[in-house]
Amino acid sequence: MRRGVAPIVALGPRPPLGSGAGSAPGRQVLPCAQRGVALILVLWLTVLLTVIAAGFAYSMRTEALAARNAVALAQARALADGAIARVAFELMRPRTAAETWAPDGGVHYWEEGGALIAANAVDESGKIDLNAASDALLKNLFQTAAGVDADTAARLVDAIGDWKDADEVRRPQGAEAPEYQSAGLSYKPANAPFETVAELQRVLGMTPALYAAVADSLTVFSRQPGVNPAYASRTILLALPNATPEVVDAYIAQRNDALAQRRPLPAFPIAAGAAPINVWRIRAEATTADGVTFIREAVIGPGGDVLHAVTVLLWQEGDRRVFTPPPGTQ
Repeated sequence: MRRGVAPIVALGPRPPLGSGAGSAPGRQVLPCAQRGVALILVLWLTVLLTVIAAGFAYSMRTEALAARNAVALAQARALADGAIARVAFELMRPRTAAETWAPDGGVHYWEEGGALIAANAVDESGKIDLNAASDALLKNLFQTAAGVDADTAARLVDAIGDWKDADEVRRPQGAEAPEYQSAGLSYKPANAPFETVAELQRVLGMTPALYAAVADSLTVFSRQPGVNPAYASRTILLALPNATPEVVDAYIAQRNDALAQRRPLPAFPIAAGAAPINVWRIRAEATTADGVTFIREAVIGPGGDVLHAVTVLLWQEGDRRVFTPPPGTQ
């Protein structure tokens, strides 16, 4: 062998791939099948984490929307409550002020804090008092407003009378405790005046449709046997004895003209038997820029002293919008 020439070393067969020969010390190479399983597990883990993240993001978005809606509803409620206070203030201003509002049902619109507010007031003397009205007036109301026949109206009026009178003597077509028990009801007549108009729904024979037809025409705050035509609706005026559609429509037209020109209201040609009582039913609808609406209904009257400017007789949330948006608004 010559000096300076490296010896030739015979190489044996190469070890199979994955046998560990020739790889870094301590490192093991997985077979192809095992590497595929690992890849699938990684993909499933990625999908699972993605689903968890998406669910968390959706939950956070839902909570954020709920929080935003709660804030918007609170704002609308505060605006509606404030509108009630403003209407009460306007009604109690001196009558000499030209811009003084009247409890005639006219709707007033204004904007506040980016929200649209609509409110009106009606003197409760323009409604039929459920406790003080005569049977004839109540019967006429059921016939004209609810469209029932005379016999059905008479039964309803007798049942109403048995509910609010103090005795247990049944009227000819009325209902006392035995009749309520026979009808499978768990309660009996209160034998006391109605505290709210909603209590009328418990009277035997009263259906949801009948109640819906007459509820807006009734009150428990007037305490007068008649109604004040200046603030009465067409439905109520038609219930007055001897009233005809022609007489009522002519009067409403004259009344609207007088209101528009701020002149004294005309007299109703038929005696109605009630005067203004300065107890007002106020309704306020507040709609925020986000479209959230809150409705407040209240019955209030002037308070007795400076510290108590108003007396609140009813304070409740309304269930539906009734005011038409003014022209130029959505």
